[in-house]
Amino acid sequence: MKLPSVGRGNALLVSLLLLAPVAQAQDKVRIANEGGIRDEWMLANGVVLAAPGYPGSFAARGDNVCLAMGYRINPDGTTGEFTMLKGWTSSTGEKEPTEGFWDAYSQAAASALAQWKFKPRPEVGNPRAVDTVATMTFMGKTAEDAAGLRAHCKVTDLVALIEEAKQARAQRSDLNRHQVDNAMRMQRQAEMHRPPRQ
Repeated sequence: MKLPSVGRGNALLVSLLLLAPVAQAQDKVRIANEGGIRDEWMLANGVVLAAPGYPGSFAARGDNVCLAMGYRINPDGTTGEFTMLKGWTSSTGEKEPTEGFWDAYSQAAASALAQWKFKPRPEVGNPRAVDTVATMTFMGKTAEDAAGLRAHCKVTDLVALIEEAKQARAQRSDLNRHQVDNAMRMQRQAEMHRPPRQ
């Protein structure tokens, strides 16, 4: 399972936006905060929620880490569309301490989430897909209160987080458009002031 690149340094990752358009374009997909799936979904028989293993490549660092992982529960109860939404580490907070750090932890979290399996509640006749979030923790060398660690990455309003990310993307697009317009204007001015070729 290959995750999209999770970016560098920003806790709110642009890949979050991959979830939002799909969820809005398909009226059968809803968005639910963590724990907000209980009205339609429950764990499949015999399934235990797998926890992520600590990435071996960063074991020597021993950071305490949490991730908010976005994922989709498909109509058949399988999980997919894994996306890191937020990350925090005891060494640098939301900033990625070294290249590949967030990728390693998000891969571990996605591997655990891929083992999760759900089934619709008996009263749900036609199950629909739902985009939701799970807060995953990785305990390092220094003991930390698990609830305190989770609090660094807790997403309390997934819809608002998606909307915030969309607005940030729109602002970046406006800035990029402005930069392109300026570059084109400068190029035209340079061409107008260039001496004719002989």
